[in-house]
Amino acid sequence: MRPDFGAVTNTDQIAHLIGGLLTVALITAIGVLIVAAVTWAIATGTGAWQTATRARTGVLVALAGATLTGAALAWTNWLLNTGAAL
Repeated sequence: MRPDFGAVTNTDQIAHLIGGLLTVALITAIGVLIVAAVTWAIATGTGAWQTATRARTGVLVALAGATLTGAALAWTNWLLNTGAAL
């Protein structure tokens, strides 16, 4: 049993839009993760400790963003399934 999404017009377009936004967010988070990790490595190697600390923070924020973006769809499906079972 699922909610009645037929009451809302253009649900297919909304689903494609949400999927595209999740894809863009995930690609952006992975890109930031790569740049921050490279900056962290270079800054640590050259002794720029303040830059290395900020880059490490960037790595952690990018990991959190990628994790939340990846988990958003699974969490939404779980909530829909739980709500349908009540």
